[in-house]
Amino acid sequence: MLGFVGAGNMAAAIARGLGEPIHATDNGSGRAKALVAELGGEVMPTNADLFRRSDTIFLGHRPDQLAAIAEGIDAKGKLVISMMGPTTIAQLQDAYPGATVVRTMPNTPVEVRRGVVAVAEGGEPAVDLLSRLGTVVVLPERQMDLATATAGVMPALIAVLAEAAIDAAVCHGLDVENAKDMFLETMAGTAELLIKRDGDTLAVRREVGTPGESTVRGVAALERNNVRTAFMDAFHDVLTRLSRPYLGGSVVVD
Repeated sequence: MLGFVGAGNMAAAIARGLGEPIHATDNGSGRAKALVAELGGEVMPTNADLFRRSDTIFLGHRPDQLAAIAEGIDAKGKLVISMMGPTTIAQLQDAYPGATVVRTMPNTPVEVRRGVVAVAEGGEPAVDLLSRLGTVVVLPERQMDLATATAGVMPALIAVLAEAAIDAAVCHGLDVENAKDMFLETMAGTAELLIKRDGDTLAVRREVGTPGESTVRGVAALERNNVRTAFMDAFHDVLTRLSRPYLGGSVVVD
């Protein structure tokens, strides 16, 4: 049985993607009850009960709660999977001695089984399970912060791009529903095409663009408005934040 300590956005996305009944707890928000009502399973009265009755436990609480939640819990023989971006393997091992601990950075498209889950080296025991949620990438632990910038926060950045493109189409007269349908399907199709082309972004651009014509002019406008610099700055800001002690509010948990 799967257990979820915390039933916030990321925990809910993973639970929905796995599609199994769960054991869950929360901080009194009621999210665990709602998630169990949706997927089946049971809300556990305490985290200790959840650990006793679950074989695989996902940690979706705040990083600064690690020691308090782990206190008094026997996790020997359990598979403990952390979704808490800044929390290291060493910290997890200290909190749950005797458990197999795994550090991950998933993103929210795991809900529709098209997500990316970065797993720190040593977390291979969880790969088969996590592969049900999309693509699993095993990385050296020192690169897990880069995984947060590359995949973890990327759905939000892509959503901003989608919003901007849809707004631009509406501004020029297209109905908002048609604008959404056309852009979102184009985004999904382009992603599939890029995968088919093995990530060759230049090839995909050249297949669309004719020298001097509309596509090339549109790309030039993006370059002129520093789209690359904006992404560089976004990565820099994400990584700068991750290098600081956890202050709350930057991790999607209950």
